[in-house]
Amino acid sequence: MKIEVLYPELCNLYGDLANAEYLARSSGAELVRTGLRDTPRFLTEDVALVYMGGTTERGQNIVRDVFAPHLDGLVKRTDNGGVTLVTGNALEIFGEYIENEDGSREAMLNLFPIHAQRHMTARYNSLYLGRLEDMDIVGFKSQFGHSYGMNGDGLFTTVRGAGLNPDVKAEGLRRNNLMLTYLLGPLAVLNPPFAKYLLGLMGVAEPALAFEDAAMDVYTHRLEQFSQPERGFIYH
Repeated sequence: MKIEVLYPELCNLYGDLANAEYLARSSGAELVRTGLRDTPRFLTEDVALVYMGGTTERGQNIVRDVFAPHLDGLVKRTDNGGVTLVTGNALEIFGEYIENEDGSREAMLNLFPIHAQRHMTARYNSLYLGRLEDMDIVGFKSQFGHSYGMNGDGLFTTVRGAGLNPDVKAEGLRRNNLMLTYLLGPLAVLNPPFAKYLLGLMGVAEPALAFEDAAMDVYTHRLEQFSQPERGFIYH
């Protein structure tokens, strides 16, 4: 079993790479890293999970250009049930375009019918509380923009915080087992039920997490905190 991390030299903000490392440690999977000059392994090998984390605004354009020739391979993988997780602003790379504050637009991969709007002088920082099926999801956001135009259910349903933008409940994007979310950092570590969910999709028969008891204790405590109505959620 392999877990492939795409472009870790660029897509490595906020401790995002810990997601793949934690899932590999919990499953015994081999962790392989695909650099910008490499051909993705998922195109020719059996890869249980493909992971891409957030990057800089300039990095988004670099990743777009490097990954564009492999987009059809990702679509084929997705249609066949392959599991892929994309976090942070890497989500925006798979939309139609990113609009800058001056009105200029940068074309993206156009896999989902969304576009992002950047506001480089107004970073949005917040906590997040949402749901996926019967799971509570906790997390964090720190981003220069939001996405607009998608009318589906997204990946998570927002309970507190912003969805793809502050006016919608749908957070993230999903196509079969291709999952994208603005949530950043070690999302799998923060959410043991979600980590087990991913392992199940990857084909692990009886998922068991590394340091599971400790992870669940922290998750339960954080969930209780994020559920408190008096707790502020947006920070500037």
